[in-house]
Amino acid sequence: MKQLLTLAVCLISFAIFSQSEKIDELTVQLAYQNADSTKVDMSLVLINELYDTADYDKALLYVNQTSKLSKELNYTKGLAESSYLRALIYTKQNDYFNAIDNYNKSRDYYLKLNDTLGVAKVSNSIGLIEIKRGNYAVGLQNSLSAISIFEKKYLKDDLSAAYNNLAEAYYKTNQIDKAIEFNFKALEVRKQIQDKDGIKASTKNIAELYSLLKEHRKAIEYYEKALDILNPNTDQDLRGEILPKLGSEYLRFNEYEKASEYLVEGLKYNRKQDNKEGILRALNAIGNLNLQNKKIKLAERQLNEAYEIAKKVDNKSQLLENYKLHIALDSTRGYFQNAFFWQNKFYGLRDSLSRINQPVFPTNIDPLDLNEIKADAKDNINSTAQEPATTSSWINNSWVLYVAVFAFALLLGLLIYSLLQTKSYKDELDKQKTKFAEEQARTDVIVEQTHHLEEINQVKDKLFSIVSHDLKDSISSIKAFLDLLKEDSISKDEFYELIPELSENADNASSLLFNLLNWSKSQMQNLEPKAELFNIQDVFHAKIALVEQKVEDKRIVLIDESQRDFVFADRSMVEIVIQNLITNAVKFSRTGDVITISNNDVNGKSLICVEDTGVGIPKENIDKLFAAHKNFTTAGTKNEKGTGLGLSIAKDLVELNNGRIWVESTQNVGSKFFVELPKAEAKA
Repeated sequence: MKQLLTLAVCLISFAIFSQSEKIDELTVQLAYQNADSTKVDMSLVLINELYDTADYDKALLYVNQTSKLSKELNYTKGLAESSYLRALIYTKQNDYFNAIDNYNKSRDYYLKLNDTLGVAKVSNSIGLIEIKRGNYAVGLQNSLSAISIFEKKYLKDDLSAAYNNLAEAYYKTNQIDKAIEFNFKALEVRKQIQDKDGIKASTKNIAELYSLLKEHRKAIEYYEKALDILNPNTDQDLRGEILPKLGSEYLRFNEYEKASEYLVEGLKYNRKQDNKEGILRALNAIGNLNLQNKKIKLAERQLNEAYEIAKKVDNKSQLLENYKLHIALDSTRGYFQNAFFWQNKFYGLRDSLSRINQPVFPTNIDPLDLNEIKADAKDNINSTAQEPATTSSWINNSWVLYVAVFAFALLLGLLIYSLLQTKSYKDELDKQKTKFAEEQARTDVIVEQTHHLEEINQVKDKLFSIVSHDLKDSISSIKAFLDLLKEDSISKDEFYELIPELSENADNASSLLFNLLNWSKSQMQNLEPKAELFNIQDVFHAKIALVEQKVEDKRIVLIDESQRDFVFADRSMVEIVIQNLITNAVKFSRTGDVITISNNDVNGKSLICVEDTGVGIPKENIDKLFAAHKNFTTAGTKNEKGTGLGLSIAKDLVELNNGRIWVESTQNVGSKFFVELPKAEAKA
């Protein structure tokens, strides 16, 4: 590695030394050169070398000398090139006024020479300046006229810059499709000339533009391409910018795992680089992620930190996003007054930004016509010569002057009156708008809360229905024993033999009722899981005990392959899910069938499996199993009846605990029900 670094330093030093040696050699040759066009050409080569080494003061000195000699020699090419180089130097020094003036002079000389390539070169440079200054229409015209020539000559370096200029101008004028088109053109040329920095910039730009067009899958594709080609040592700022944006794109598709991966990496990366803009983007996005996952406290901390950073760095677009997320946060918590506060700030900033970003630009812009430029130059010369006489004759006509002053005063009065009326109307409109916004926000919050309550009630209804069904089984078993004794169907000795089993059924019913009451007491206000670490094997053993009598009646072989392992979830909810799966397995197993219960660690999560060799599920019925609105049920192998709600409530409870449930089944072969649950608390 040391040898490579040493070699690189040597090569750079050699290149600098070679360039310096070339400048010295040209300077000496120029001193002894006769004052002719050859001296001008040699001087132009020297100026280019000085410009490349950023020695602008010395380069400007030679430009002035070269321009003076070119005038004396009436050497138009020298005048064109020296004016162009002077304009380039002024551009580097951000002196746009003198830069534009010299570009125009240079273009006039190139037109005189009929040098279309020179005109294109100047037009492209003018286009770049005008785009930077915000004069997008003028910039577009100049760059478009240059591109047609560059494309004919296929000048790759010039095409790369011109395509990029046009892409930026079209973006600034909200012509996103055109901006994407020219970014792709720039990307293609930059690949051909192996411009690595240009390739990264164009790829990132394409991703951002696709995001603006709401083509988020394509945005993800190009953000990931940009990440793949970044250099971890030199492209740190770019990486810190892309990671939060990529995470936000995945969040749009509710792909929380992917989103979390990129957002957390982006936050860590930007904190390490102390990149405030990157930290801000990442915090807003992670706050949104946690808000969607109902992690309200964590989301609040992250959004508050993002708010403080947004104010410090004055990033208005991210501040606007932060306001919107705060509205959602406080609405979810029921803090409506706070939500209205954030909503007012949101509308105020949005209106302010829309006024700033609302310039109207022409969309149909044609390239500049070289003949028109020539004609305009001649007209300007003639009109300049005639202007004093016209102005003088107009001023001498006093009657016209009085009429003009009167008309101006009248128009001014009308304008002031109109402005006052407009202001009054606007104030009233703003009041109505604020009132409407508050009412709309209140309505939205009420609708959201109503929908949330309906979902909770639906889940609770289903839950109590299925649990009451399971309770009924245990109590019915106890009653059957008592009825046998009451009717003298069994002797007292036989009854005493059944007492342990009767006691066990009573214990099971009591335990189930106790769990249900405790769970309903803690959850009645909202259906939020109370997650804890517990041994899943204990749950299996408790639930297997509940079905032992049915297993014995059907002569089913029940194999317990469970192992000691901990999951992080609401134990009461998980118990209901496991009991439902085991009960279903027994219900749909025939005499002599096998039920196997197991659990394994898969990718850091606990994978539970309840497998049976029973009747299986027809393919057309699999999609109906977990759908609550279908209320799908079938009779068991001994005509056992069900509510049709068991699996739908199981799905709800598993998903509330950040898990998932699915089934694999073949008719007349058997079924496998899988439940995947976390083993630790999820990280933001």
